[in-house]
Amino acid sequence: MPDDAAPDDTRQPRLRIRIALGAAGAMGPGKAELLDRIAATGSIAAAGRGMGMSYKRAWELIGTLNAMFSAPVVTSTRGGPGGGGAVLTDTGRAVLDHYRAVEAAAAQAGAAELAAFSALLADIPDGK
Repeated sequence: MPDDAAPDDTRQPRLRIRIALGAAGAMGPGKAELLDRIAATGSIAAAGRGMGMSYKRAWELIGTLNAMFSAPVVTSTRGGPGGGGAVLTDTGRAVLDHYRAVEAAAAQAGAAELAAFSALLADIPDGK
């Protein structure tokens, strides 16, 4: 879940990349964060909770992602005595890796322009 700006500094300009994939949909920061959290927790429910979204919404996003690509990005097993879980597939890992690479390239290419935006921001004492 990389972010070039400090988490508590919302005034620093930063890029939020959304890749439009035509009729298939789009890949953006929310879906990327969901995939990151699934990879970290092994759980769609925990990933969604960590983002403040319902289990249903998290599942809907995974369904959308799985339908967008030639192979599923996440696979899951039902809960039960041994517990369930979710993992990124090879396709899911590739999708996330490519998305993060686009983010990094865009941030590097736009660094000077982002700095120029930052220099133009008004100073607001005490964040007011």
